[in-house]
Amino acid sequence: MSYPQSAPARRPAAVLSAAAVLLVMAVVALAYAVVDLVVLGGTVDAFRSAARDTSASPEQIDDVVTLLRASAVLTAVVAALSALLLAGLALGLLTGRNGVRVATWVVSGLGLLAGCCSVAVVVGERAAPLQLGSGEESLAELLGLIGDAYPSWWIPLNAGLSVAQGLGYLVVATLLALPAANSWFGRHRSTAPTAPPRFTPAPHQPPSAPPAPPYPPR
Repeated sequence: MSYPQSAPARRPAAVLSAAAVLLVMAVVALAYAVVDLVVLGGTVDAFRSAARDTSASPEQIDDVVTLLRASAVLTAVVAALSALLLAGLALGLLTGRNGVRVATWVVSGLGLLAGCCSVAVVVGERAAPLQLGSGEESLAELLGLIGDAYPSWWIPLNAGLSVAQGLGYLVVATLLALPAANSWFGRHRSTAPTAPPRFTPAPHQPPSAPPAPPYPPR
């Protein structure tokens, strides 16, 4: 015999908004990975052209170019993996899984910390350039040319994306902590299907003795 199931509760606006913000951040991260690889070729060419006027040897220039390419590829890979993670969290939130909400809070905290560190690194590089020893003037010249080799909009874009990333994670964590989200995730947790109780058969009992026949009439 089947019983009618109750209609599922509608997703609150807080959960929908948090999932939408995560999806937007995933798209931005994927686009950043593509742009990072696209500008790499022009950046390397501009760096080599400027490095010819320094006292660095061709081997030193090649080493810095290798470092530049490896850094760009690693950044693109991390951005692409972050996009996949954010999209997975967004889809998991829409299913009402409380474990996904906890994982989103953890990722948001780590992402907010990473965004603050990125902004601090950019500001620190501009405020206090790298200082090397007296025998490494040529390497210091090459490292100083890396920032100028990128397009003029590249560093402001990175700083803006770091700030936007931190704000996005903060907004997502706040939306998932609202009372509407708490009640919706709590309802999904409390209505999780449980295993039906097992039927325990009664212990076997021996049959009772048949009743004694009535006495014959005298």
